[in-house]
Amino acid sequence: MVGAYARLVENHSLPRTAAFFDLDKTVIAKSSTLTFSKSFYQGGLINRRAALRTAYTQFVFLAGGADHDQMERMRKYLSSLVRGWNVQQVKDIVAETLHDLIDPIIYDEAASLIEEHHVAGRDVVIVSTSGAEVVEPIGELLGADRVVATRMVVGDDGCFTGEVEYYAYGPTKAEAIRELAESEEYDLAHCYAYSDSATDLPMLEAVGHPHAVNPDRTLRREALARGWPILDFHRPVRLKQRLPTPPRPALLAAAAIGAAAATAGLVWYASRRRVATA
Repeated sequence: MVGAYARLVENHSLPRTAAFFDLDKTVIAKSSTLTFSKSFYQGGLINRRAALRTAYTQFVFLAGGADHDQMERMRKYLSSLVRGWNVQQVKDIVAETLHDLIDPIIYDEAASLIEEHHVAGRDVVIVSTSGAEVVEPIGELLGADRVVATRMVVGDDGCFTGEVEYYAYGPTKAEAIRELAESEEYDLAHCYAYSDSATDLPMLEAVGHPHAVNPDRTLRREALARGWPILDFHRPVRLKQRLPTPPRPALLAAAAIGAAAATAGLVWYASRRRVATA
């Protein structure tokens, strides 16, 4: 039993680690923001013309991946689009349609990875360029521990002004990860990161275990050159259709019980051998 206790103490001395996931086309199969365009149209936030343009933007995003210039154009378009939107109305629409729109497009492979990192004792952090009003509920749905997302300025009237307070994109994602690592005492050399886009190279370079997921051509080329693992996620599935996984406390308790039982068994076996050879 002393040995088992010593191992538990040793585990507590291990560095804290995390797994950082980009969201769009890494964890879910589409753009998280653009996926809600129909709901925003039905809720009266955008007109038909804007809905059609948003649908086209989604098509371009899915067809070839968005490079830096496309992402900048998308940012400017979405910033102007949301100007005057009531923030609470946006949150209500996202909450009402989250399971219908997002649940079916979560990659099974990504959900499994998130579970594996949790079982290994790592925090899971979603790092997305989409707005916090969209990303935070999705992070909760996925069981993420933390979320880093773009934040829009909200006026005194409770509506978006159209200005961006914090843009979670490119190098700023890496900066956010380093700040989290400092505040949460993560050892980045032992952390993991996953993304589909070359625009997230700074985020991937910030950790010891970077992974390219469904990478665009530029990221694929970089991953091959650097020897990074390349993962192919292609099975969107509803979370409730997946095999249920015990919550982390239950898993940890089961592991502790198993370790204790194994230790007790070894002690019993050793004592039986001493009696037999006496």
